[in-house]
Amino acid sequence: MPRVRVALCQINCRVGDIRRNVSAIRRGTEKALKAGADIVCFPELAVCGYPPEDLLLKPGFTDMNAAAVRELKSAAYPLTMILGFAERARRGGPAYNAAAVISGGAVAGIYRKNLLPNYGVFDENRYFEPGSEAPVFQGGGLRLGVTICEDIWFEGGPAAEQAKNGANLIINISASPYSAGKPLKREKMLSERAAQNGAPIAFCNLVGGQDELVFDGHSALFDARGCVTARARGFREDAVVADIEIPAAKGGGAEYRLRPPRPGRKPPVRARAHPPAATGEGEVFSALVLGTRDYARKNGFKTAVIGLSGGIDSALVAAIGAEALGPDKVTAFNMPSVFSSRSGVRDSVTVAKNLGINLRSVSIRAIVDAYKRGVPEIFKQPGPASENIQARIRGNILMGFSNRFGSLVLTTGNKSESAVGYSTLYGDTAGGFAVIKDVKKTLVYRLALHYNGLRGFDAIPRTIIEKPPTAELRRGQKDSDDLPPYEILDEIITQYVERDKSVAETVKLCGASRKTVVRIARLIDENEYKRRQSPPGVRLTGKAFGKDRRMPITNFYRD
Repeated sequence: MPRVRVALCQINCRVGDIRRNVSAIRRGTEKALKAGADIVCFPELAVCGYPPEDLLLKPGFTDMNAAAVRELKSAAYPLTMILGFAERARRGGPAYNAAAVISGGAVAGIYRKNLLPNYGVFDENRYFEPGSEAPVFQGGGLRLGVTICEDIWFEGGPAAEQAKNGANLIINISASPYSAGKPLKREKMLSERAAQNGAPIAFCNLVGGQDELVFDGHSALFDARGCVTARARGFREDAVVADIEIPAAKGGGAEYRLRPPRPGRKPPVRARAHPPAATGEGEVFSALVLGTRDYARKNGFKTAVIGLSGGIDSALVAAIGAEALGPDKVTAFNMPSVFSSRSGVRDSVTVAKNLGINLRSVSIRAIVDAYKRGVPEIFKQPGPASENIQARIRGNILMGFSNRFGSLVLTTGNKSESAVGYSTLYGDTAGGFAVIKDVKKTLVYRLALHYNGLRGFDAIPRTIIEKPPTAELRRGQKDSDDLPPYEILDEIITQYVERDKSVAETVKLCGASRKTVVRIARLIDENEYKRRQSPPGVRLTGKAFGKDRRMPITNFYRD
């Protein structure tokens, strides 16, 4: 069988930074040339970054995309380039999510994404018109089908049509966002498509964080039987160059002409297949670190600040912050009140020392007393009003530090608390990035144990992991005073929120009493207004609180 040398360049693009993205494409192409590649692939919308959202409504934005493609074409690289860009064929006309096929200094053709996702975090029907053709590009013995992300997910889609029309290599460029378990699910799907179509697949995925989304990379080459022959690393920029055997071309000529693969080249490249994606807590932890790092750096933050209470949530967020930005770039504040336990303060000191981050202790007792003198009616009886003042004071201190030194405030609330409103608006929800916004409490504990395993010692002390969770806003307070055990609460959230089950279905599936499920469902519904005001955070599930779940705040429907 003839061989084609393919380079997969999974780059970390910045949305709207077309000049920088083009520079990254040039560097990747030049490296591919040095490696003797016939084809170099870049991710979906690599020129402009993904998702560009309402930037696509600005005519100048698509004009810049077109100019970038012309610039790359004029470089006349002696290979075939496949790269994603936002195309507008004419002024005022529709926009397309497109792939330019540039071969030997000429645009051999443009492929327009046929299947536009419009669910979950995707809004592609808002911006793009779907393509209607599935062309095959030809050069020598190579017949190349090009597809974009969603096009490959469905049997009988454009890739199947291209294979039917004689394509002996399918390229899929993607910006496939991460969710827990997705890398292996996606690889299984691609393997099936290769075997079904009898054609190798070259899959090039985006990597990096963009607002709440994380793209995990894991680009890969699959032979015609569906076996992985090369695989890039996950959660980091990488490039894989490998030879792939292509079946003999079938069918007649094609309208689109390619530069043929170069004959008589160097000895075959040995395929580099990194291990498959880690599963479970390791995969999730990598996504959290990458999402936090890119959100901070891409938005100009070099340092971060966090409230370190001595609890499990803040300890985990501090660990992620230290891994993402470096320990010397993270400052933690322990802000004890009259209700703070000595063990909590002690654990904060231990965590900061173990992580190597800066720690400052600022007592808020005097500030609380000043509030009592200034607005005594708030404190006349115990309850949320007097408790939440403490959280808001802490939030003010962190935001003041952020304003003074330009640090990003990392909030520490988890998905379980956010779901039921067990958080203080303008208090512990105040900040710039909610690192564990889509992490349920039971997963917080597993991630803490995973991190300790990575470090080889209890960087997050066992005393934190084993003590009953508490907000420490009143004497003897425990989360279990107000909430069911987190194992039960998290299962209710999984069913009612993430899987859109009814109350009756949730009762059957999670084993909790109907009374408990009804109460938690009502709390979830009533606290949408709080979640709408929370900062962005890393999306890990298929139903995060954000674009995945767009519930009205003013809502009278009750299940």
